Amino acid sequence: MKFTDGYWRKRDGLTVLHPAHHLDSVPGPDSLTVYAATKRIQDRGDTLDAPLITVTLSAPMDDVIRVTIEHFQGGVPKSPVFPITAAAADVAVSETEFTSGALTARVNTGDHWGLDFLAGGKRITGSGWKGMGVVSGAAGDFVHEQLDLGVGEVVYGLGERFGPLIKNGQSIDIWNEDGGTSSEQSYKNVPFYLTNAGYGVLVDHPGKVSFEVASEMVTRTQFSVAGQALSYLVIHGPTPADVIRRYTALTGRPALPPAWSFGLWLTTSFTTSYDEETVNKFVDGMADRDLPLSVFHFDTFWMREFNWCDFEWDTRIFPDPAGMLKRLAGKGLKVCLWINPYIAQRSPLFAEGKANGFLVRTTNGDVWQWDRWQAGMALVDFTNPAAREWYASKLRALVEMGVDAFKSDFGERIPVDGIVWHDGSDPERMHNYYTQIYNQVVFDVLREAKGEGEAVLFARSATVGGQQFPVHWGGDNTGSFESMAESLRGGLSLMSSGFGFWSHDIGGFEGLPDPAVFKRWVAFGLLSSHSRLHGSKSYRVPWNFDEEAVDVLRSFTHLKYRLMPYLFGAAREAHLTGLPVMRPMVLGFPDDPAVTYLDRQYLLGGDLLVAPVFSASGEVSYYVPAGRWTHYLTGEVVEGPGWVRETHGFDSVPLLVRPGAVIPVGARQDRPDYDYRDGVTLRLFDPSFDRTAVVVPGPAGADTVFTVVRAGDEVRVGRSGEALPWRVRLGDEVTELAADQDGCTLTLG
Repeated sequence: MKFTDGYWRKRDGLTVLHPAHHLDSVPGPDSLTVYAATKRIQDRGDTLDAPLITVTLSAPMDDVIRVTIEHFQGGVPKSPVFPITAAAADVAVSETEFTSGALTARVNTGDHWGLDFLAGGKRITGSGWKGMGVVSGAAGDFVHEQLDLGVGEVVYGLGERFGPLIKNGQSIDIWNEDGGTSSEQSYKNVPFYLTNAGYGVLVDHPGKVSFEVASEMVTRTQFSVAGQALSYLVIHGPTPADVIRRYTALTGRPALPPAWSFGLWLTTSFTTSYDEETVNKFVDGMADRDLPLSVFHFDTFWMREFNWCDFEWDTRIFPDPAGMLKRLAGKGLKVCLWINPYIAQRSPLFAEGKANGFLVRTTNGDVWQWDRWQAGMALVDFTNPAAREWYASKLRALVEMGVDAFKSDFGERIPVDGIVWHDGSDPERMHNYYTQIYNQVVFDVLREAKGEGEAVLFARSATVGGQQFPVHWGGDNTGSFESMAESLRGGLSLMSSGFGFWSHDIGGFEGLPDPAVFKRWVAFGLLSSHSRLHGSKSYRVPWNFDEEAVDVLRSFTHLKYRLMPYLFGAAREAHLTGLPVMRPMVLGFPDDPAVTYLDRQYLLGGDLLVAPVFSASGEVSYYVPAGRWTHYLTGEVVEGPGWVRETHGFDSVPLLVRPGAVIPVGARQDRPDYDYRDGVTLRLFDPSFDRTAVVVPGPAGADTVFTVVRAGDEVRVGRSGEALPWRVRLGDEVTELAADQDGCTLTLG
């Protein structure tokens, strides 16, 4: 929300109070409370009619400082709140400084109010003159904060946003909406941003947060919330990757998805006509063409029309659902079902939910309803523990039948006006937070039934903490190169917001894509953490486009499956540290200013660079950081730093290996879940290192760790802690060494 009219004036009808004078401070053992008057206090008379703003500094963990700004403190606490994981912090407190780890907040006691944040003695940002404000007017009461942006400082994050990756110059409201990928709206709104200046900021408010990023005040990031208080956390890096690690330590790390979920998913599409015969035609058609499929997904019409959701198979179309699920499992497939949290009036569950108080109600006691999406639909009240159990019981029955995963769609169309939540939650705060409870209920059902590491969702909406319940997909895009690019921007924005795993509809959801679009999107989709073929009114089996599309899909599916030892290692890193599998370039190269604005390429894990091709002709331009990079598919070397322009066929894509990387490559290309240690190949690329360790994931954590040592022009390899039995001299014609009992091959890339 904007409060100013130019630099000097406020907008009509607004009264804004700013801290003007540091009155005094009260140090505590683990906090610092600062009292700031809104005018200069020179004598006792100035204390009359002089509002105070209270600023409290505390630390939930090292290198993080929470700032709470309050005007009136008499309000009733509101729920929900984001669960923030606290750890004992190493703090130091004085009357003017509060230090947590390497981060210090310093209060200015001079002529002008100010709050500076310093790391290593250097100011990284701060709330300057008139940065904090308490606002009142006809639209209500608000609190805002403005944090300075330095020269060349840019902002990333704020959830999955499909516009420019750099948020500078944008006005963004954190408010979940079902707006598609071609709009300013977002399914996944996260009030957290990341900068290239060594810090990030989480606004600790689950409701609507308005951001003005270098827009209203072009040298500041402003954020505001309704009410009398605002709380935010400054998270020190010093690198963007460090900020992500700390942010996810505070808000939750992603669960590790099962290995099978990284395989190819095929769906019925949305409104297409299908039955078991159709499903078998697609499944068998994929197998006949050597297109290894891992998951088959049944979208909306597995249930009867107007009955969404009743969680009952439409037996007019699927007369033997339990038998069908067994038959699909017999073909080696996992099965996913579409669900959402909306209960249509025609569903038998509507009357059941109404009678038991499981549905959201209006202030007069009626069930809240409307006709959008499904006739007379209501909304499950997940703040009611009994409603959560009721909903979960419907899902458990499907899991017992043989379902392996759920696509937890929707969760954004949550009403605010005139409703009452079972637990008394504030409707404005619950609008965004609803999806967190919804997805947790679904994820917990799968985790309880399948075990740790075997639960996976395909979720659309999210907020802070949603990364704990992977995977999320980008929502309703269209079958065009432009939408393919906006999808990538949305994914990179989400990855900058603490999410580790992400997918998108290959070929686009709306419309029938041109075969060229589909084939280019296949390469992008299979070089994403998760890969799904899905559409709206048309099927996405490749032979519906052309025979070359079949070959392209086969090639990139095989490639992904052979890369699974590397990709699953990146997945485990996301689970343990919060660093995403698909990474904006700035996470890998924070000191290279050329990567700041890159939004058409990304890192896949730490060592692979992917630049999707967004043209039918195959022309693509991308940036290569310093060093000797190697094309994974061709072995050609590209010297960085610099821009590269290439032309690729449909069977190719810029996939470059970082200098000095060792990529473990699996022996199988028919499935993603296998023992990656069996017959693994270690591919060495420009081995400029002295020593490195390569972890090849094994089942139940039984990893094999290889040590790779270079001495001069010789490379030696062996299992860690043992001798180094394999050796090769750089420049030798022999590039592969025979395997020993471990079944490992060494290849120089």
